[in-house]
Amino acid sequence: MVRKEIQVLSKNTIDQIAAGEVIERPASVVKELTENAIDAGASAISVEIKKGGISEIRITDNGCGIPVKQIHTAFLRHATSKLRKAKELDSIHSLGFRGEALSSIAAVSMVTMITKASEEDFGSQFMIEGGEEGELQEIGAPDGTTFIVRNLFYNTPARKKFLKSQQTESGYVQSMMEHLALSHPEISFRFSTDGRERLQTSGNGKTEDVVYQIFGREIVKNLLPIEQKTEYYSLKGFLGNYTVNRGNRDFENFFVNGRLVEDKILRKAVEEGYRGFLMQHQFPFAVLFFQFPDGTIDVNVHPAKKEIRMDHGPEVLSLLSAAVHERLTRRDDIIAVTLTKEKKEDHVTPKVSALPFEEKHLKQVNRAVEEHAASVLKDTAISRYTEEVTKPVQMSFLSEKSRPFYRIIGQVFDTYWMFEYDGKLYILDQHAAHEKVNYERLMASLKNKTMTSQMVSPALIITLSIQEAAALEEHRADIEALGFAFESFGGHEYRITATPGNLYSIDTKHLFMDLAAQAVSWKADEESALIRERVATIACKASIKGNQRISQMELEKLLDELLMLDEPFHCPHGRPTMVSLTRDELDKMFKRIVS
Repeated sequence: MVRKEIQVLSKNTIDQIAAGEVIERPASVVKELTENAIDAGASAISVEIKKGGISEIRITDNGCGIPVKQIHTAFLRHATSKLRKAKELDSIHSLGFRGEALSSIAAVSMVTMITKASEEDFGSQFMIEGGEEGELQEIGAPDGTTFIVRNLFYNTPARKKFLKSQQTESGYVQSMMEHLALSHPEISFRFSTDGRERLQTSGNGKTEDVVYQIFGREIVKNLLPIEQKTEYYSLKGFLGNYTVNRGNRDFENFFVNGRLVEDKILRKAVEEGYRGFLMQHQFPFAVLFFQFPDGTIDVNVHPAKKEIRMDHGPEVLSLLSAAVHERLTRRDDIIAVTLTKEKKEDHVTPKVSALPFEEKHLKQVNRAVEEHAASVLKDTAISRYTEEVTKPVQMSFLSEKSRPFYRIIGQVFDTYWMFEYDGKLYILDQHAAHEKVNYERLMASLKNKTMTSQMVSPALIITLSIQEAAALEEHRADIEALGFAFESFGGHEYRITATPGNLYSIDTKHLFMDLAAQAVSWKADEESALIRERVATIACKASIKGNQRISQMELEKLLDELLMLDEPFHCPHGRPTMVSLTRDELDKMFKRIVS
């Protein structure tokens, strides 16, 4: 091993390493500079980006500006006007305080700054590229500061290649701007990308107006205001009622002392408060603003200040979850819903007569070959003592000749059906079985390009997160192949004009929202797997549910179609559609046979 001489790194290398901790993507640049503008007392902030912020970022504010004699100092590492001693970290109230933002940004981009302090007669223009300072010039300018950041990561290509598409990076910036607008309704924010305005707030100080401008009418009309004061924190904000839910946590927004945070305790408390109001794997809408006393939280945990540590975590968890639950159960907020006949069919659990079977489809099923032979599934022995797989049994199931020889016993728990055939007790999960049938039907339609669309009138209006909207646009062709037609309706809202015609008795609005939530995690290079996943999701949503009573006739028709499939034994998610017990296994369970 060759011993290498210990050396001090160059300033340029040090700056680029530091930049890697603070500047991850264009949104990081916008965050740091916009937070500086807020701390500078700005009442109006404009952010313009080009090509996702990779090509150019322009941020203008009307804050206090930087005096000319402090400009060079502002770009040094660890230079800040917001902190003097380490003990002040316990009572920090500004957003940016690490003293590395300008130095880090300048290390990996080409920066032009135009600034004028209110007490000075002229402004200043300063350029710095890749950490190398340029000329400082006197210039005419209004009070405040403008930053122009060009060619981000031009000198660090390894970092640049990990950026996502321009549309996705633009979405990150917009999401960050919306969070800043929510936490500072007293400031007028304007955001545009490639010349198109995406956000404009009035700065009138009303949080509910900002919520409306960002999330739209459908969200606002279903909000519940919440307030709470405890010895550990004070809280103000809004919760969505039970009708406002999502398949991911994109709409959970927590602000602590004016800063957006991602905190496990706060998230868990809110979700526990919603327990019993939302279905499993559904998450609430929340915009909550917390104030914690100085010294009870640590905001210096994460380089980007996304995380916090708090004292009295268990007490906060208990108090907050109770407050959320109490707010949701308050009787004066019970919603009076007036629905058209069509919407009632969307939201009310269908009765037996409304199950997703159409007569024309049933006739197709009943035209199956009489002597259809199916290799019935590998029978899983159900016993509290042992699990073993028995040999598959061959039988002509549900043909005209075999029908007299099987006996349906009935339904239990409104979910499982039991029937006896050839010395075995079969137990069928109606949801898994119907899910499998729907999945195979839809896969066949996709393969044969026979998916149909059904026009929706009036169109369905939904509200999506920035990430969901970007994912929908990225995967538009595949989602339209399923039978959906949709278009942007301004802001976060989308309009659905057509839905899959191959599905019946399904809440298409919530189905589309679930698809949007899942699409955020989809990858472009998994095309065939993506289609299967989407179809499986649709099949699940369109299927008979557990705890839903169906008739024996409907069961027989379901079995007809299920056992015509090449592989009827597992649902798209891998769960069994049926299990069985032999007579011997039952005798052993009741000690009639002692092995």
